[in-house]
Amino acid sequence: MNLRNVAIIAHVDHGKTTLVDQLLAQSGAFRANEATVERAMDSNDQERERGITILAKATSVLWHGAAGDTRINIIDTPGHADFGGEVERILGMVDGCLLLVDAEEGVMPQTKFVLGKALKLGLRPILVLNKVDRPHADPDRVLNDTFDLFAAIGATDEQLDFPHLYASGKNGWAARSLDDPRESLAPIFDLIVEHVPPPKAVEKKDEPFQLLSVLIESDPFLGRLLTGRIEAGKAVPGMSIKALNRDGVEVERGRITKILAFRGLKRQPIEEAEAGDIVAIAGLSKATVADTLSAMERTDALPAQPIDPPTISMTVSVNDSPLAGREGDKVQSRVIRDRLLKEAESNVAIKVSETAEKDAYEVAGRGELQLGVLIENMRREGFEVSISRPRVVFQTGENGERLEPIEDVVIDVDDDYAGVVIEKLSARKAELKEMGPSGAGKTRITLQAPSRALIGYQGEFLTDTRGSGVLNRVFSHYEPYKGAIEGRRNGVLVSNSDGETVSFALWNLEDRGVMFVGGGEKTYQGMIIGENSRSDDLDVNPLKGKQLTNIRSAGKDEAVRLTPPRRPTLEQAIAYIEEDELVEVTPKAIRLRKTVLNPSFRKKRVKEDA
Repeated sequence: MNLRNVAIIAHVDHGKTTLVDQLLAQSGAFRANEATVERAMDSNDQERERGITILAKATSVLWHGAAGDTRINIIDTPGHADFGGEVERILGMVDGCLLLVDAEEGVMPQTKFVLGKALKLGLRPILVLNKVDRPHADPDRVLNDTFDLFAAIGATDEQLDFPHLYASGKNGWAARSLDDPRESLAPIFDLIVEHVPPPKAVEKKDEPFQLLSVLIESDPFLGRLLTGRIEAGKAVPGMSIKALNRDGVEVERGRITKILAFRGLKRQPIEEAEAGDIVAIAGLSKATVADTLSAMERTDALPAQPIDPPTISMTVSVNDSPLAGREGDKVQSRVIRDRLLKEAESNVAIKVSETAEKDAYEVAGRGELQLGVLIENMRREGFEVSISRPRVVFQTGENGERLEPIEDVVIDVDDDYAGVVIEKLSARKAELKEMGPSGAGKTRITLQAPSRALIGYQGEFLTDTRGSGVLNRVFSHYEPYKGAIEGRRNGVLVSNSDGETVSFALWNLEDRGVMFVGGGEKTYQGMIIGENSRSDDLDVNPLKGKQLTNIRSAGKDEAVRLTPPRRPTLEQAIAYIEEDELVEVTPKAIRLRKTVLNPSFRKKRVKEDA
């Protein structure tokens, strides 16, 4: 049978997963009476809640085209820059890719990032201009911009001669020109069969077995599953194999207990897998991502794609607050360490190292969202941890100078708010590169900014643009350190007592700032319960009750009406805190606290009261 391996790459929210839904439906992957769900490939709870793809996933469809039956393995990749490590690994497993670009938004930073990786590997992308039926779509402009992007990042003449299609993934049609009938996605399937070459590994089908592990996951029944493309030979259950690391050193030996192949959305056990096919293999317990699984007679390891280094790090430590251990069941440092190392093993873009502090670990990744997703997963599993403010990972230059990561930032805002966005980011050491109208009363601003400048800026940006702005960013390169950047302007309200908050006390404190807690909630000394309206931190007593008397009169016992508290989400809390603050994360709550109480400030207060 003919075989094609393709990845779908695009910027976040340009419609990859929705398109895969339609490809599955139109290829007959579902039975007529089978219930289907929207965004079927986003199987993870967080993916469904956030509306983004976090983990790359493979599926397979059988296309009955003019050239006969072809099995097409399709890999849906994440669109957010923080999960770019997944994309970098996946591209080595495929022979072609569909580059999806929104016909209204056009080329975005992540498009540039993943396209650069694909072109470097020699892939010849197929451009799909998606969402052409939107009211402000301009496919001709986007096609020209994409061609310019190909040329700017060094595409070869062969790669520049890319085919393109117009499509609407949501409505399930694609066409080679805008005047063609809009009936189905058959043009995409036909173009994949015609344009994407069959796997080169097919030529090595008579050689001894070899597979490069690209994805790792664990199954409660089968144990460790290693997914990759068979680069040579064939695999059968019961066959003896060994695992080699990147340097060719043997990691372990074992037998293949099960071979699983992707068939539609399901993985089915098969009796034989041949060169070129993408399969998951069970039977080994130590082999991991980037290891080569091979027949016993082979001694050569396959080269693994280098992964870009992490740019952001934070400290994850044991929760040592007065409320520790009350809401989670996984609180020991050993359990936290094992969970972090397990994550680093399966997610190559994350690095975990021990720190000089006791019971604390440094976790480095691509961005706040990636680290936030990891902590949210741990929280749902019953962990309690404390988290520091994210810090950028500096490097040392050839002359010993300090280098910091710089990011490409593309912002789409209403014309009225462009000024305030440029003003705020310029104060944070960002450099304006380009600015122009993007249609429908919006302005597109392109900047280069230090990663430090963007930590904690998202909330301020949404406030400045009244929630209408869209900010996209992707790591670009390292540059010399640009100097200090102003942090949060407001101080915080810090509880000076342990106990449960009293509504009357919070009502009296509302003049001081915005509350993060409501009445009747547990609090302790040093816990941050709100944001001060001024720049300094303020110790307050949220437990002070109303003085009761035996005289009752009209108006004395009015019900206290509190303004609803502003409860920060995990990402907002991580971005909000300063160097001397921590986020306490438990399965039931997210609390902010000071690492060191402020004795000098307390003395000053006492002196004033005296």
